[in-house]
Formats: sequence, C-alpha cells, structure tokens
Amino acid sequence: MRTANSVFSALGTTVFTVMSALAAEHDAINLGQGFPDDEGPDDVRAAAARAILDGPNQYPPMMGVPALRQAVAAANRRFYGLDVDWQKEVMVTSGATEALNDCLTALLNPGDEAIIFEPAYDSYRPVIEAAGAKVVAVPLEPPHWSLPLEKLEAAFSDRTKLVVINTPMNPIGKVFTREELETLAGLIERHDAYAVCDEVYEHLVFSGHTHVPLMTLPGMRERCLRIGSAGKTFSLTGWKIGYVTGPAHLMEVVAKTHQFVTFTTPPGLQSAVAYGLGKDDDYFAGLASSLEAKRDLLAKGLREAGFGVLPADGTYFISADFRPLGFNGTDDEFCREITVKAKVAAIPLSAFYSSPDAPRHLARFCFCKQDAILNEASARLKGYAEGRKE
Repeated sequence: MRTANSVFSALGTTVFTVMSALAAEHDAINLGQGFPDDEGPDDVRAAAARAILDGPNQYPPMMGVPALRQAVAAANRRFYGLDVDWQKEVMVTSGATEALNDCLTALLNPGDEAIIFEPAYDSYRPVIEAAGAKVVAVPLEPPHWSLPLEKLEAAFSDRTKLVVINTPMNPIGKVFTREELETLAGLIERHDAYAVCDEVYEHLVFSGHTHVPLMTLPGMRERCLRIGSAGKTFSLTGWKIGYVTGPAHLMEVVAKTHQFVTFTTPPGLQSAVAYGLGKDDDYFAGLASSLEAKRDLLAKGLREAGFGVLPADGTYFISADFRPLGFNGTDDEFCREITVKAKVAAIPLSAFYSSPDAPRHLARFCFCKQDAILNEASARLKGYAEGRKE
C-alpha cells in the first residue's frame, strides 16, 4: 500500500507520553508535563457556566465571538500599546497549537526556510516540514541561554520565509531581551521575512524581566503574527482557547487555514475568556508572583538535592544539571532512573532538539504544581541523591 505522510509517519511516541506512562506505572510525581494542578479562577469558570447555560451554543463566527476578539484587542492595547482592529486583526482558535499550525501553514510554501530556536516546542518542526519547508535551527547557549548572534545571522538566507520565536520560552524559561529582539527584527526586515510569535506565556514572567512582543518593535507590526493562550493565562489548559493577532493582509490567509482545521471554538468558553482578559492588574501580577514563588521553591529543593539549577525567567519550567549528582549517563537515562528510583518524573531536555549535538546533561522540571507536591518531589530527589553517595 502507498505510504502515509512521511513527516508524521516518521514521528515516534512523544517523550511526554512515554514519561507520563512511566510515572503512572511507578506511582511517581509527574513534573514532566506542563499543566497546573488547580482548576483556574472561580469567576472565569463561573462565567463559562453561565454562558453555556444561557447560550448560544451553536456555531459562533468563524473568527471568534466579537466579545473575545474585542477583549484580545483591548489587552494588546492595555499591556503593550498595540492598536489592533478587532474585526480584521484578531482571530480565535482552538488552542495555541492550532494557532501555530494555522500561521505556519498559511505562510509557508515548499522550498521555503523557517528558523527556529532550540531547544524548541515540539510542534514547530513537523508542521513546518509537512508544509514542504526546511527547518533551520539556531541553538541557544546554556547555561544562560544566550542568543548567538553570528549563528543567527548565518541562519538567514534568501529562502528564509519566517522565524518562529517563543518568548517566554518553553522548555527553558528564557525571556528574550529587547536587544536580542531588535537584532532579530533587523534581520527579519533585511530578508523580507515574517515572524510567528509564540507568546503563550506572556503573563508568566519573573525576576523583574519584562515581556516585549516582537510586534511592538519598529518595522514589525506588519510582519508578525502574535499568538496568545487562555490556557496559560488562566490556568485552564483543557479549554484550548488561543488567539492570533496580526496585520489584516496576513490574517486573511491565516483565517482560510483555520476554517479548514477547526472552523470554530466553543462559544461559552470564548465568552468566559473575554471576561477574564478584563480582570484587573492584580490578577495578572498575582499569577506571575505565584508562579515565581513556585519556581523558587522547586529551585531551592533541586539545589539542596545537589543539582545545578539553570536560570528560568518565565513559563512553567526550570532546567537542572544532574552531573553534580555523579550521574554520567544521558538525560534520557537519568529521567528514567529518577522516575523509577526517586518516584519523580522529568523530561530530558535533548527531546527538544533535532541536533545530535544537543546537551545530554539537563532535565526539565515543571513547577506549576501545589507547594506540597513540589516539596515532596524535592524530598524524594534529595533522598535519591543521598542514596547515590552511599
């Protein structure tokens, strides 16, 4: 029989599925997958319940319910000073992953090149390659995850169609600096390229850092598609509500891809997210400070267990170097070992790379969990580390 799509046929079971299954098998605390273990704000969930009961519950407009599109435009103005036409420049999607698929599919043609930064969220590469385009990966440099400007410039060519930039960045918690973004913007403009901006963690920024959307920089307003996520902003990852902001000439094409993927998104949940985006500043500041405290709690536990802890200035994730524990195997071997022996699951960071030169000494831990869970995980890891010394 004829083969199926070569890109997706070649994909194996994701490391998240493998590690989650291993965690369940060994009754381990799962700090691998990135989702909170609470249920999100009471008032936002109550708004969804009212909207579902009151209706309508039939197809909403393809671009999204007006209230949410207006709320997204207002949030762009409120937080970043972006003046957005909600009717032509905002679209709602069934999650940010759908938004990424829509944007990449809309922009890429076979033979194009797309630059990504590694370690990278795992959906970028297959979607780009399925569109017939080539991925050009620029690795960031640990432990501070600096952007190597010479490698970045060398990655651009006359075939570069777009750059995918994720800030704050999963899996490493990097927040790109204004200086790095300005350099990137200059290269995008020079090469007449676009940017798909994965900014789902935009409100999860710590340590005095500031999230700067690339779209706000000179020359970028007409070249950027900016993606947000209610799942991350309201700790409601199961709702799968994403939104795209971009110039009208690009949004017209992105909308055409969206109509053949999901077409619409549940209207009651859209209405609730519209309500949530109007919450006062205390909510958004409180979300960041709460997660920063959890980051600090897990970082402290990891250090006390003997790990080298890398900086994480945003997102749900922190990376740790396990070499100080005396473990000389790969990151995949380490993550399997602690799942079985310490009863704590993490993700090997090399899973977010395509290059065989990926670092093999780092593990990613998720900290958006209850404090008691983080403390117990830290205690288990400390016990494991002390056992290795015996």
